[in-house]
Amino acid sequence: AIVNADKSDLYDVLAYIAFARAPLTRAERADAGRQGVAAEYDNRLRDFLDFVLGEYVKVGEVELDPAKLAELVTLKYGSVSDAQKTFGGMAPIREAFLGFQRHLYDSGR
Repeated sequence: AIVNADKSDLYDVLAYIAFARAPLTRAERADAGRQGVAAEYDNRLRDFLDFVLGEYVKVGEVELDPAKLAELVTLKYGSVSDAQKTFGGMAPIREAFLGFQRHLYDSGR
């Protein structure tokens, strides 16, 4: 292997190859992203996004795919309809899910 980065994203591997940047682990990237999430979202959305970040750390960037949103919502709340009751619909969840991801990859590096 060119770089030992099995706990890092493809983004970090490519940044290492192209720019010699030391790769961040997914856990390090999630911790950096949590700071932006804490500043931008209310407690309910922070709780959901923290859950998503935990899944991202365990599984990888595939958990950030918009196609995974319904599955993540179901894992966290039991069903999509239960989550909709909590948030008044899926729009706030979808917007937060897509919006928070910029905090993962905009860490000043």
